Amino acid sequence: METIQIVLDKKLLAAADRAARRLKANRSALVRDALREHLRRLEIRAKEERDREGYARQPHTSEEERGWEAEAAWREE
Repeated sequence: METIQIVLDKKLLAAADRAARRLKANRSALVRDALREHLRRLEIRAKEERDREGYARQPHTSEEERGWEAEAAWREE
């Protein structure tokens, strides 16, 4: 692991310390977990954006949509 230095305002630092205590973790672990989660969300967002752009370039035809309607229909009980 590498040691880094970050600057936080007092309110954010206090909130981080409270969260770390609640989670029974230290500040570094809290920041690592938060950064991992943030990076994971950014990657998901990037993939969703690529999908959106791809579908916009090649939209579905009405015939393709009808094929999926039967799959999405709820069965009668």
